[in-house]
Amino acid sequence: MVLVGGAAEAIAALRRAGLAVVVVTNQAGIARGMYTERELAAVTARIDALLAHAGAQLDGTYFCPHHPEAGVGPYKVACRCRKPGPGMLEQAAAELGLELARSAIVGDKASDLEAGRAAGCTAVLVRSGYGAREEARLAAAGRAGLADAVFDSLAAAAPWLIARLAAEPPP
Repeated sequence: MVLVGGAAEAIAALRRAGLAVVVVTNQAGIARGMYTERELAAVTARIDALLAHAGAQLDGTYFCPHHPEAGVGPYKVACRCRKPGPGMLEQAAAELGLELARSAIVGDKASDLEAGRAAGCTAVLVRSGYGAREEARLAAAGRAGLADAVFDSLAAAAPWLIARLAAEPPP
């Protein structure tokens, strides 16, 4: 396992600027029985270790193990935590004392941006991962405005996020 290039440095820079960095992730593979919550915890621990080795740290990781149609057992449920719902963002805000109106979501899918919008966050699309295809899909659908900004990567977005969020005075 390796981190996306520049991600650790971007996370460290965001944290140095006084911003919390939180991962919110849909994990439908748990709902589908492809892996367990325990296996996801091991992956999360490995990511945390790789970040720590690079001098970076997350403030939290939140995941949704549900899927409304493809889930099995207790995981087959429509929930508020699954993006595009804002549940994981609201949970992180409550537990970490974050102001969602002074927060941003950075993601590579429309569901990330929609979750951010539903929670009142700034929404940033990155072209890494699924992002380049998603940018084209959103543009073709007349939904390019779903993103407040678009960058090639988290590393490219970090300076903009710091300028926009770290310098913002409290409401």
